[in-house]
Amino acid sequence: MRTRIIVAGMAGIVVLALAGCNPQGGATDGAQTDGAAVEAPEAVQIIVPADPGGGWDQTGRAISDVLTAEDLVGTASVSNVGGAGGTVGLAALANERDPNTLMVTGLVMVGAVETNSAEVRMEDTTPIARLTEEPLVVVVPASSEYETLEDLIDDVVENGQDVTITGGSAGGADHILAGLLLEAAGLDGGDIAEKLNYIPNAGGGEAVSLLLGNNAAAGISGVGEFSQYVDSGDLRALAVSSEEPAALLPEAPTMVDEGFDVVYTNWRGLLAPGDISDEEAQALVDLVTELHTSAGWQSTLEERGWADAFLVGEEFSSFLEENIGEVQTTLKNIGLVQ
Repeated sequence: MRTRIIVAGMAGIVVLALAGCNPQGGATDGAQTDGAAVEAPEAVQIIVPADPGGGWDQTGRAISDVLTAEDLVGTASVSNVGGAGGTVGLAALANERDPNTLMVTGLVMVGAVETNSAEVRMEDTTPIARLTEEPLVVVVPASSEYETLEDLIDDVVENGQDVTITGGSAGGADHILAGLLLEAAGLDGGDIAEKLNYIPNAGGGEAVSLLLGNNAAAGISGVGEFSQYVDSGDLRALAVSSEEPAALLPEAPTMVDEGFDVVYTNWRGLLAPGDISDEEAQALVDLVTELHTSAGWQSTLEERGWADAFLVGEEFSSFLEENIGEVQTTLKNIGLVQ
């Protein structure tokens, strides 16, 4: 009997206060304001806290493209600041003085802050918006002996460290999903930590290289990162983490279909520096809201297979508070943190 584990968007258990942020996302201390409205920025910079090729990079560059194509800003520059599950980029955001700065974030960073014991936390920033949700997929090289998800997980349970699984950063969404699958197979946190041989990467391109070179037994990432390689026949999809088949991989079974009652989605969104004023934060919220309603962004969602999960202001701040608490609990349950 498998244990049912639902982590849809990872929201809903423990609520922590986001220090320094008001319900609309602006800082309660730091920058001072006279209450005057702030005009929409002419230029923004977007920090991608990962190396090129992964989901955050795809998201940041898609945002940049749509902002400029829709004439919402004059320029939208993108810089990659990868490392430690996004926490290097998070530290860069904390030191950023330009209020017209946005950083791509998501579930991966929530976990990485905990596993890396990061000094700068997401509570030190200004939440702007949640934009998307995406299911993950477990893949294997085309020549792999594993025909089903159960084949893979049974081998990990039996042979432990001899079976390598690669994905994004340590403690991130991919790593957590690997732990949840082993938990669903009946292992406890200590056994999971002992048996799971997980190879983290700073960007999706590195995981693909390991898999195509047969240097990892399996990989986990967002469906958008692996779908082209599944379509080309270089990789095979064993299962997706959504309740229903994924739009980009409609032939892949769900984990529930495969006997592992794990439902899990990965969200992505945007943060701003923590010391911006309420008015500066609202200008960014307004800009991202215009992005969300644009035809260009709606087309991007469809093309990429990203689910629209738009939240701003108090709703996004509340979601993030809950998300941080639940990730902390999940990481402890599967043995990734003490």
